[in-house]
Amino acid sequence: MRETPTTGTPKIRIRALRKAFGPKVVLDGVDLEVADGESLVVIGGSGTGKSVLIKSILGILTPDAGSIEVDGVEVTALSRREREEIMQKFGMLFQGAALFDSLPVWENVAFRLLQIERLGRREARAKAVATMAMVGLNESVADLSPAELSGGMQKRVGLARAIAAQPEILFFDEPTTGLDPIMADVINELIARSVRELGATAVSITHDMASARKIADRIAMLYQGKLIWQGPVAEIDRSGNAYVEQFIHGRGEGPIKLDIRAA
Repeated sequence: MRETPTTGTPKIRIRALRKAFGPKVVLDGVDLEVADGESLVVIGGSGTGKSVLIKSILGILTPDAGSIEVDGVEVTALSRREREEIMQKFGMLFQGAALFDSLPVWENVAFRLLQIERLGRREARAKAVATMAMVGLNESVADLSPAELSGGMQKRVGLARAIAAQPEILFFDEPTTGLDPIMADVINELIARSVRELGATAVSITHDMASARKIADRIAMLYQGKLIWQGPVAEIDRSGNAYVEQFIHGRGEGPIKLDIRAA
């Protein structure tokens, strides 16, 4: 595990972030900082605001109030051109890999290199193949379609696409969802290694505690739109927070009440 940086301008700084959909408040005054080179994992159950938090940072959603800074730049009110420049810092591994079915594997990996950086196809393919090797995929996979791959291989392709342009900030959305425990551990190892080798800042969201423990320097927990605890991963088992204790041990009894309605 890397030592968490503690000095300098945070890579990401969030202050009093609020987002609601109609009467439902999803983010309710979130304050959060992510240091340059740190791997932060945000945990919490379904519907607690994890995905909305990431989508707000990425600019997919516009917050109702609050501040989001990337490298000290306020990003909530950027023009389209300014937003596109900021987006060049980001790489994203989506929950379902979100590969383009109509493109072969190598073009999926090289999508940003081809479409944004305008590399020639030969150079882009070479970079894609080299990046695929970093996640354990050999060149024989390059010309296959995503439909010919297993779920675990699709996740690897998604990870390769996320890191191909060597982004400064990586986002991981439920990276192990739908995978068996062995493949999930492989993906966690690949994520941890990729982040370390790139020297990137990483923000992940998950409800999988095995994944959180593997890839995090620090963990933050969202509940009902608020951050209720954050600290180094090594301290989560002695958080002293009843909500955190219930969540990490998967207990049905505790302060977190499930909204279960009879059919």
